[in-house]
Amino acid sequence: MIADILKAHIVSLVLGIILDQIVGDPHSVPHPIRAIGNLIYALEKRFLGRDLVAGERNGEKEKRNGTLLWFIVVITVFTVTLLVVMTAYKLNKNLGIFAEVVLTCYILAARSLSRESMAVYRELQKGDINGARFSLSMIVGRDTDELSYEEITKAAVETVAENTSDGVIAPLIYTAIGGPVLGMTYKAVNTMDSMLGYKNERYENFGFFAAKADDVFNFIPSRLSALFMVTGAFVLGIFSREYSGMRAFKIWRRDRYNHKSPNSAQTESVCAGALGLKLGGTHLYKGVPVEKPTIGDEIRKAEAEDIKRAGKLMFITEGITAIVVIGMLSLLSL
Repeated sequence: MIADILKAHIVSLVLGIILDQIVGDPHSVPHPIRAIGNLIYALEKRFLGRDLVAGERNGEKEKRNGTLLWFIVVITVFTVTLLVVMTAYKLNKNLGIFAEVVLTCYILAARSLSRESMAVYRELQKGDINGARFSLSMIVGRDTDELSYEEITKAAVETVAENTSDGVIAPLIYTAIGGPVLGMTYKAVNTMDSMLGYKNERYENFGFFAAKADDVFNFIPSRLSALFMVTGAFVLGIFSREYSGMRAFKIWRRDRYNHKSPNSAQTESVCAGALGLKLGGTHLYKGVPVEKPTIGDEIRKAEAEDIKRAGKLMFITEGITAIVVIGMLSLLSL
């Protein structure tokens, strides 16, 4: 019985990864992550918005309400996803596999991350700096209006590198462990951090629990992502001098904590080392400079091709991770 469940899960996982590679996230199709975002936004208006309008700020109350919001969202997403998967399997095994495949595709973001970063690359190739700035603004939170060619390139590379962990590898690991139920729950945790986990006046207290919970959920996956990415850099380095596995490992060891988050610099440092770039530094967010340590050594200047190279490193990292987790699941199913 357990072996049959595992086999169905393995098939669903493989097909879900393939489906994500083919279609990504079609904008015309309703997306459960957007639904999660709408739920978070509605609860934020309920728990924080009224106090802001009334001018009644209470740090401890905001922390309690932010924590309550987190549990409501997590329990809701977990329960709804569980009901969808269980109902599908009860109706028909193949329908259950289909539901898992579709949900797994929604959970993973490799193709969409590649598509959005390559939009920046194409604008740079055309020489359209303003177009590249606009495309970049769709995937980063920093101000992009005044960024130079090199700064745009670095920002796109940083986004691909950082999101390789929380947009691809971490959700893949959680989905492998607990199916779409755990995978979608992880996406809810990560989405709450991206929407509420800012250290500013509005969210410093309200988003405190969301930010800390995301750190916990990503602690192990981010480090596994870095190790898989180092392996990917070694593999790519066999075929191309543009990648260095040894340098990737060296910079990861040295700079993996050069970020306020304990997890964000893990894959970013690997990518910086693999490509020989210096990333990070001070950036503007809504006109306010935010200082961050640099990551990596400037072996050479960044160029648009580095966006493609970062994408290749992301895809091979996903492939290595998939081989490992599917292999482990296969052994368990014997």
